Amino acid sequence: MSTSTSNSELAAAREALRQRQGSGARYDSSAAPARELDWARRGTAYFARVLNETSDSELRNPSALPGWSKAAVVAHVGYNARALTRLCQWARTGVPHSMYASAEARLAEIRRGESLPPQALRSLVHHAAIHLDVEWRDLDDTAWDAQVVTAQGRTVPARETAWMRAREVWVHAADLGGSFRRFPRDVLNALLDDVVAVWKRRDCVPDVELHLRDQDCTVVLGGGGPSVTGSTPDVVRWLTGRGAVHLESDGFDLSSLPAWL
Repeated sequence: MSTSTSNSELAAAREALRQRQGSGARYDSSAAPARELDWARRGTAYFARVLNETSDSELRNPSALPGWSKAAVVAHVGYNARALTRLCQWARTGVPHSMYASAEARLAEIRRGESLPPQALRSLVHHAAIHLDVEWRDLDDTAWDAQVVTAQGRTVPARETAWMRAREVWVHAADLGGSFRRFPRDVLNALLDDVVAVWKRRDCVPDVELHLRDQDCTVVLGGGGPSVTGSTPDVVRWLTGRGAVHLESDGFDLSSLPAWL
């Protein structure tokens, strides 16, 4: 599906912010991916809200992500910001900085973070998000198109980091106790597109038709075939591996989806 956000509305909002902040404030480059940065920043605020509503004792409870505690999800979101910051530094300086030393190092980092005292864990997420935002604001027009390499080995322009962060904070906010039904429609549509793009790269797109009730439209995947019907939030929750809730199927096995990330 295509996403739609009014560029004129975003431009007007940015200009209003500049007027409020006055001279001397730092702004995004004119070449920055404004829509995706907006999604990432709004998602960061939503994640922070859900985290603030999560008590210290609840952090040790299971999250909606199978096998992960809420503390592990929080640690991952914090360290993900640091990893994306390293990609931005690569784009800005030209000196390669990998997201993680290795897949094993990434998992070990999350497990260490999971064991942090609650206040330290909350501080990690808060300060790492601020650092990433500063790096975004420091990227000039050229740096946004500089090539960097993701943890999956894909070579992408630095502008991709904005969407990479947006999907992390929104989806993991739901893992922490938030709801896909609170996501903006354009973010939900972008997540649907992202899942399908990942499956296409892996050549594992299932043959199914998705009927999105709230948008009154059908998305055909692969060669089509059996249908799954539900609201966009519920369909996207299912596509991202967070369970099939409030969905109807006329023959498609709801438990047979390929993995996403």
